[in-house]
Amino acid sequence: MKLRVIIEQDEDGVYVATCPNLPGCVSQGKTRKEATENIKDAIEGYLASLKKHGEPIPPSIEEEVVEVHA
Repeated sequence: MKLRVIIEQDEDGVYVATCPNLPGCVSQGKTRKEATENIKDAIEGYLASLKKHGEPIPPSIEEEVVEVHA
């Protein structure tokens, strides 16, 4: 399953990761890599909770990232 994750560095230098498809699914880390691993764990827990409570699982995304020269 693929979900969009946004990782931003806050004013204290901590990386904050959010998953827009899963409201309230947020994690953080001291590094971008740590934040990425932590949000994966948070997403897995979130999805497990949805399944446990019979809630629908959001669909996986399909998107492309393109690089352009400006």
